[in-house]
Amino acid sequence: MTHQTDDPLRQVGFATATSVIVANMIGTGVFTSLGFQVVETTSGFALLALWAIGGLVAMCGALAYAELGVAYPHSGGEYVYLSRLYSPLVGFLGGWISMTVGFAAPIALAALAFGKYFAAVVPVPPFAASVVVLGVVALVHASDLAVARRFQVTLVIVELLLILSFVVAGLTFDRPTTISFQPTADGWRQVMSPGFAVSLIYVSFAFSGWNAAGYIAGEVLHPGRTLPATLIIGTSTVAVLYLLLNWTFLRTIPIAELRGVVEVGARSAQAMFGEGGGRLMSAMISMLLVATISAMVMAGSRVTEAVTRDLSRLRIIGARSANRVPRNAILLQVGITLLLLMTNSVDRVMTYAGFTLNIGTLLAVLAVWIRRRREPDRVLPYRIPGFPVVPAFFVLASAWTLGFVLWERPVAALAGLGTLALGVALFWWDGRGRT
Repeated sequence: MTHQTDDPLRQVGFATATSVIVANMIGTGVFTSLGFQVVETTSGFALLALWAIGGLVAMCGALAYAELGVAYPHSGGEYVYLSRLYSPLVGFLGGWISMTVGFAAPIALAALAFGKYFAAVVPVPPFAASVVVLGVVALVHASDLAVARRFQVTLVIVELLLILSFVVAGLTFDRPTTISFQPTADGWRQVMSPGFAVSLIYVSFAFSGWNAAGYIAGEVLHPGRTLPATLIIGTSTVAVLYLLLNWTFLRTIPIAELRGVVEVGARSAQAMFGEGGGRLMSAMISMLLVATISAMVMAGSRVTEAVTRDLSRLRIIGARSANRVPRNAILLQVGITLLLLMTNSVDRVMTYAGFTLNIGTLLAVLAVWIRRRREPDRVLPYRIPGFPVVPAFFVLASAWTLGFVLWERPVAALAGLGTLALGVALFWWDGRGRT
């Protein structure tokens, strides 16, 4: 079906936009973080509650972002919303977080995970595989918008089929672990513990990407109806898949064997199908991670484009090529990611990224109140249902998690705050802080 639009940049329909959200969300987090969560949380009920709460928080955030996206349907996400509703500095910091943490760090982690999983199938150096897959994906997205769209949608269809097949296999597994998912007094105690709050950062990182449609909003067809639909459907779909995946992991791997494990998906497949199944699962997850890298390169380059286009000294990075591809932004995104590929601590990077990203999304959801106060008479085709309870729940949950991480993991929190300080310095260096 061919879409007609007066804006040549608006070529992204519902399927592509939803695939970007799904692929941005499903990545290293859900396949690697459970091994860190079980260090302090051992109740099956509490572990699934982590993912249920994470899904609810993400959905509340998605409902709020849908209103912001409809009000300001331009590519850039937090950069656009925070610039409009706070100040140019706050907006730049939102974009800076997305450029340096929101996409580069998860892309690097996904590429590293791809290398490890792919090396279990094909005997190649994992780091070399990580670099090659990043280069191939960047080449596709830098070539042509139509090719990139088809590439992304195809990968997500394969991704969803692989995950559903894995969950079905877990349902039929005949040697389940003894873990119970019933609510108990100990389970509720663990839900209220500091360790649970810290684990929410891992879950928050796994759910990051629910706001991805906002980053490409300037290219979305009919944003007034497409953006809310993609945000809600994409986020709810992933939330259900995450619950099913973690139920499958816990049902197939004893908790004692999960602690500190990164390749959770491969371990689960080994338990169900043996060594051959583990290699097959490694191949499946490799494919899944290619979809994740692709979606993040697509969305992240649009943020980089939007931010640098407004900088006086780096404006050339935000320029598009003759065929309307943000090629320079893609190259910069890949360059930052290559630097971060040198990092090997999944735990520390996830905590740092989760903490820093939460700051940006928290400010953006708070901006909904500012928008309504400044534009009380503006009529939009979409407004947050359940306002103000829905965004207030997101704000309180995010603030609670940030506070616990600042207390329990001060090094990761200070690294996040240091990233913000570096962004302020860059803002002033460019001269925008003096105008």
